[in-house]
Amino acid sequence: MSETTQTFIPLSTQAERLIELGVHEIAGLSAAEVRAAAKGEGDGLLAVRPDLAPASVLAPLLRRQDKAGFVVTDMTDVDLFAPLDVIDLPDTPLYLVSEVDRGDDMANWSPDEALPALTAGSRTPLLLTEGIHWVLQRPDVLERNHCFMAIGSRLRKPNGTLDARTPALWISNGTGRDGRERRDAPKAGWCWAGNRHTWLGFASGTGRRGLNP
Repeated sequence: MSETTQTFIPLSTQAERLIELGVHEIAGLSAAEVRAAAKGEGDGLLAVRPDLAPASVLAPLLRRQDKAGFVVTDMTDVDLFAPLDVIDLPDTPLYLVSEVDRGDDMANWSPDEALPALTAGSRTPLLLTEGIHWVLQRPDVLERNHCFMAIGSRLRKPNGTLDARTPALWISNGTGRDGRERRDAPKAGWCWAGNRHTWLGFASGTGRRGLNP
């Protein structure tokens, strides 16, 4: 794993951060429920199920240099990107992702190459919403030239095949449709499944565990 394995923040601190941002209200949870769930044992990234707190709503909560996060304009279907079949997502509203890592050692791999390598190494790729949760807790994991993909979320076409787009989180250069005013803002976008990028790793964890209040 890379040097960017998650430095664990106490679950209670993560819970307060989500409450401060209003994520509990987005998910239809009370602050007390979030705090109670976070009292459990174990380390990891505290996350809300994507069906309760979708990427389109979470991304604008991101901040970098006082710039708000956003979803790229050509990804209006971002919330239709769902967990891959190989991902065992807990059925509890809140859950933990263990041993989160940015995957810098896989930079310049394509998503098509990275997914089988991650699963063969007993790691599970992050969902886009999990990646956003991580950056909400630790904005420093997005660095210039060192950002990451979240290939656990994919869109299926009506015929059952996977859409070629794969989600990623990186920092906007303020070019094109992003707009100059968004330069340096955290950005949820996509890359082609067969393409390689030297500045994108593949974020992953070792597993997920549900939390109950």
